[in-house]
Parts: sequence; C-alpha cells; structure tokens
Amino acid sequence: MRRAGLGEGVPAGNYGNYGYPNSGYSACEEENERLTESLRNKVTAIKSLSIEIGHEVKHQNKLLAEMDSQFDSTTGFLGKTMGKLKILSRGSQTKLLCYMMLFSLFVFFVIYWIIKLR
Repeated sequence: MRRAGLGEGVPAGNYGNYGYPNSGYSACEEENERLTESLRNKVTAIKSLSIEIGHEVKHQNKLLAEMDSQFDSTTGFLGKTMGKLKILSRGSQTKLLCYMMLFSLFVFFVIYWIIKLR
C-alpha cells in the first residue's frame, strides 16, 4: 500500500520549496524578499534621518545655551546702567542734567537758524 505524499500528481523533482510543489509559493517568497528589502531600505533611511535630527538638536541646544548666557550678561549690564540712571535722577545732579538739556536745545536752534538763513 502506497501513502499519498505532498504534491501528489506533480512530476518528480519539483519539490524544491520546502516540500511544496512549484505553485505560488515561489512567487510569494520572491514577493516577501522584495518587500523585506524595501522595508530594510526604508528603515535605513529613517535611521539616518533620525541621526541627522539628533545632531541638529544638539547643535541647536548649544546655540540656545550660548544665547542664554549672552542674554544673562546683557541683562546684568542693563540692570547696572538703569541703577546708575536712577542714582543720577535722585541726586542733586538733576539741575545739572536740566541745564545740559537746555543748552543742547539752544545749540540745536542756533544751528537750525544758521542753516535757515543761508
């Protein structure tokens, strides 16, 4: 008595794909390989893109840290200047500042008058 095997009715020697007859299995295997390669290429592209994004983020963080330190130093400088201006405005030097402003306006009007007469 003979047992029925895989691919009965198929000519001998056509069982190269894991015991399955050469039907659609080979086409499916080729399609899987093609899709696997396509997926591998996409994963590689995404990996390189994410690495580039990481480098860009590190660079931007460095720039932000530098800007932060520059803003801190500028804030300190402006704070000192404003403090000096407050001291100047509170003191008896207010009269001197008013005299300087009046003198500047006088010089401006004299120069304007001279230019207008020409």
